[in-house]
Amino acid sequence: MNLGRVVFVIVLLSAVSAVAQDRFEVYGEYSYLRFNPTIFGLNSRSFNGGGGGATLYFLHVFGIKGEFMGYGSTTFTKTFSSTVTLPNGGIIPAGSYTSQGNMFTYLFGPVIRIPIPKVKPFGEILFGGSNTNGYVNLTSSIIAAGGTISRTPTQHPFTMAIGGGLDIDISKHVALRPGEIDYMLSRYTNPLTSTNNQNNFRYCGGVVFKF
Repeated sequence: MNLGRVVFVIVLLSAVSAVAQDRFEVYGEYSYLRFNPTIFGLNSRSFNGGGGGATLYFLHVFGIKGEFMGYGSTTFTKTFSSTVTLPNGGIIPAGSYTSQGNMFTYLFGPVIRIPIPKVKPFGEILFGGSNTNGYVNLTSSIIAAGGTISRTPTQHPFTMAIGGGLDIDISKHVALRPGEIDYMLSRYTNPLTSTNNQNNFRYCGGVVFKF
């Protein structure tokens, strides 16, 4: 067998081995999101929800992940002690404005994990988008009270999550994810301020099913 055939066999065996070591995982998680709306006088809001996703790993180390998370409604309340005139000429009458807002995120990206026995730490960077009706509902509340601000359209802005977590094997096909911590950036705009970056905190935890 000449050298070329030897190299071909080695490459072929390596490829077969790589495929054999691929692992597909699906998971379900609870998720807590601390969302910073970046509206002056409006504190960060807590969202509770959950969802799931899947990860395809190559050689047990590198993976591609996709996830979808939904969060239930939380209350947005903004109070103006006097009438406010915005730089664009819009008027916000004095008063308190309360509305409800939920959130949905869809993120995809690479994952790197350390495949040590029983315990597998991992890091990730995910990109995608999100949607919340919190800004829309708050704007509608102000307009209903006589405000002359621009109505905020439905937005699906760029959203990114960077962080990591830990999986603990409890059997060959099931693992617990006690914690995944992420910094999450979203880029919503609103008619009240000129900022469009929200720096948020996210916690996830749940069960992983391995195939």
